[in-house]
Amino acid sequence: MEFRTYQQDLEELKTSEEVFNNVISYIYDKTPEEMLAIAKSIKSGANVLPLVKRAFERVLAMRQAERKEVFDFYDRTSLKSYNLDKTMQDQLNALGSLDVFTRKHCENVAAITCRLCEYLHCSKGFTEYCTICAYLHDIGKIFIPASVLQKPGKLTDEEYAIIKTHTTIGYEMCMKDPKLQPYAAGPWYHHEALNGTGYPRGLTKKDIPYEGQIIRVADEYDAIVSKRQYKSHIGISDTLKILIENSHPNEQIKSSAVLKEVANNAKLGKNNPAIVKVLIKVVLDDIYYEISCAQDYVDYLQENIKRLETVQKYYNKMIKSKTEDKKNYYLEYMKIYLQDNETVGNFFTIYDNYKSAYQIRKNKIDTLYNEIKVIKKLKV
Repeated sequence: MEFRTYQQDLEELKTSEEVFNNVISYIYDKTPEEMLAIAKSIKSGANVLPLVKRAFERVLAMRQAERKEVFDFYDRTSLKSYNLDKTMQDQLNALGSLDVFTRKHCENVAAITCRLCEYLHCSKGFTEYCTICAYLHDIGKIFIPASVLQKPGKLTDEEYAIIKTHTTIGYEMCMKDPKLQPYAAGPWYHHEALNGTGYPRGLTKKDIPYEGQIIRVADEYDAIVSKRQYKSHIGISDTLKILIENSHPNEQIKSSAVLKEVANNAKLGKNNPAIVKVLIKVVLDDIYYEISCAQDYVDYLQENIKRLETVQKYYNKMIKSKTEDKKNYYLEYMKIYLQDNETVGNFFTIYDNYKSAYQIRKNKIDTLYNEIKVIKKLKV
């Protein structure tokens, strides 16, 4: 029987590394179907096929790394199907003056409004109109002093009165601009409540258009669930509980109501319960989607952790080796598994970073599943 020497293995490794890199370069830009066809057509020797297989796995891992890890509620809308990006360019330039928190809030409310309209089976035209109204709902905050708008603590009565003027200011801004005028309902109605306790005019359900009712729910959800400089993050299920509570009638008002109209309004909550019910469906779907995004990244991290554990195994053998030939032998094996920007000197740090990121994402997924359990028990 002929035994292979370390030198023979090293020579083959050099050749294999060239094959490995050449295969990666060749298939990197190919579609999955093209990659499959290439894989089926390879009829090389048994010693080359494992290298080709590993090259395919490397390319898939590289593509996985390029995927978006961060979940963005705004990306989950169908805004592009309505060509809203183009439609809104002129109308929304005014939002450029808003602070980053308020602008992001406007984007979120538009996204949620768009999803609500779709789940409510609204027409395409109404969905587009309603989404632009939602995008502009806080445009009046351009003229609210930053010292009030971004105050970290609780507002005084005087400061709250100033904040409330953003609805009227926004409405007047829209009415003065022919491009914005069709969407004045966004700023004008989004703080009105079905039971008449909202502002600026204290309207009741019969006087609040449907778009105003939808935007109110979307606005309230994002305002509560988002972390701001003046408040900490509130969980998704706890946020939905608040919206459900605001959909129920105020028993105090109900018991003290004398006039018929007041009594009828007292039977209503601030929010339309049918819209809140649909919001729960939207949120659940997006949580499942967020979990799938996070799980994809967790799988990617897990693959890399396993790969670097193999590197660590060869590293441990290398440092225990007593001859240079043997050390080089294990070093070459390590290099096969090391990827871009990874070296013998830094792979331990990268390995720890992968493990840390993996645990954070796993905890996030567990938290989201717990939220789902709570949300599914909520009753509107």
